[in-house]
Amino acid sequence: MLGFHRESDTKRFSDGEFKRINPDLQFSAEFQRVTIALWAWGQFTSRMPTRAWFPTYIYHEPLQPKGLQRFNIELADECRNLRDYDAAGRKWSLTNYPGGYTSYASLNQMHKFSSTFGALERKLAAHVRRFSDQLDMDLRKRTVFLTDLWVNIMPEHAAHSLHLHPLSFISGTYYVTTPAGCPGLKFEDPRLSKFMAAPPKTTKAKPANRPHITYPAKAGHVILFESWLRHEVAANRTTAERISISFNYNWS
Repeated sequence: MLGFHRESDTKRFSDGEFKRINPDLQFSAEFQRVTIALWAWGQFTSRMPTRAWFPTYIYHEPLQPKGLQRFNIELADECRNLRDYDAAGRKWSLTNYPGGYTSYASLNQMHKFSSTFGALERKLAAHVRRFSDQLDMDLRKRTVFLTDLWVNIMPEHAAHSLHLHPLSFISGTYYVTTPAGCPGLKFEDPRLSKFMAAPPKTTKAKPANRPHITYPAKAGHVILFESWLRHEVAANRTTAERISISFNYNWS
C-alpha cells in the first residue's frame, strides 16, 4: 500500500506541518513517514473507483529512542534465570514449545513480581495507548490493563506454530535478544479461509495484497497487533538464543 504514494505528496509536509496536524503526538521519524505515506495514499485512492476497507493494523516501533542496551541485558539475564528456576515451565515447554522454553503456562505475570519486567510494563503503556487510538477504539472512561506477560527463549531449531491470543484485544512482543539471521514474526491474512475460489496472488503482488507478511525480529523494538490476528515464528536457524517477551492487554 505504501508503495503507491507519490514522492511529491510526501515532500509537501515539513516537520512543522506534521505537528500542526497532530500537535499532541510525539512520533518517531519512521512513524511520521508512514503516516504521511498513508495520507498520500488516501489522496490518491480518493480519485480511484476502488478503495481499501477493513485494514489490518500492525504497530512496530522502538520501545524508546535510546538507552535500551543495559535494560535488555538485565532482561536477558532475568529471562535465563527464570528458565533455570521454572521447572513447571520447562516441563510444559517439552510438549507445547518443543526445543525451547516459555513461561506462558507457569509464570505469566512477571510484571507483578520483578521490577525489571515492571519497568517494561510502564514503557509499553504509551505504545498500547497510541495503537488503540489509531484503531479508533473508544476507551473513554475505560481502563486498559496488562493481563499476561511471559518469556520466550528459542534456541536453535525451536519454532512457534500458528496461533492467536484469545481473551484479549491487543497482544504484542518485545524483542530482548535477536541474533543475526533469527526468524521474525509472520502474520497471516485473517481472510484466508474465506477466499473461496480466488486465484493465487502474482509474484509481484503489493505487500498489502499478499497472504502473509513477516516483520523482522529486532532487539529493542515492540510489535503490537489485534489479538485475533494469527501469527507464527519459524524455526530458529541460528546457534544463538532468540529471546522475546510476549504480552496481552484487556480493558474494563
